Amino acid sequence: MKRNFLAILLTAAGLTLGSGQIGCNHGGDSSSPPDPNAIPSVPVGALPGHDSLAQDDSHKEGPRLLPAEVYIRMYLDLFGGLSPLDAEAAARGTDGTLFDHWSDYLASLGLPDYEKDIARVGQTNAIMVATFERLGLALCDRAVERDLRAKTGSKKVVFAFDLTPAEPTDKEFADRFDVLHRTFLGYPAVMAETPRISRFLKIYRDTVARHVALKGGTSSFTPTEAGWAAVCHGLVRHPELHTY
Repeated sequence: MKRNFLAILLTAAGLTLGSGQIGCNHGGDSSSPPDPNAIPSVPVGALPGHDSLAQDDSHKEGPRLLPAEVYIRMYLDLFGGLSPLDAEAAARGTDGTLFDHWSDYLASLGLPDYEKDIARVGQTNAIMVATFERLGLALCDRAVERDLRAKTGSKKVVFAFDLTPAEPTDKEFADRFDVLHRTFLGYPAVMAETPRISRFLKIYRDTVARHVALKGGTSSFTPTEAGWAAVCHGLVRHPELHTY
């Protein structure tokens, strides 16, 4: 009995007792009995109450807009740090077909009018989004006229790059599109979840092709200017810019 007790102690210490000699058990005797106190490993799904993990599938609120003042300030900064009156003049241009006066859009932007006892709009609506898009389109067109027609070396705000002598290659377009993408959405275009560069390249080339086919029509833009204006239109209306 004493010998059996000693064998148990030696086994626990990693030693073996055999043939009257004590030696190290370097081989990890696989025939040793399993530890009765060991906790068996089981998958999580086999544990009581863990057979399924709960998922929150409740209805979430849709994308929303920030207060109108945030977007107005954003547009003023994006297009050169303009004052509201300067932005109005820039958006109007010479024809005023895209934007006229701030006062015409304050209600649709969701701003309050205390003179008429109109409260602030508390929820995002389609008219509000469309009004911001209209302002963005107007400022994009004015940015094309200001930046793309500026002399080389001049300060450019939105289109902060020089046009290529011929129509841009895929690489030349990607480099210039990345400048716009960082300006409007704040991160490199290659990090977008969708193949954004190739999609906007198609928009650019389709617009240029239509402009060439129509020989400009009534537009004051060249085919290249019209293509870059369409790219700017897509970014300034992008959901990542407006909603959260």
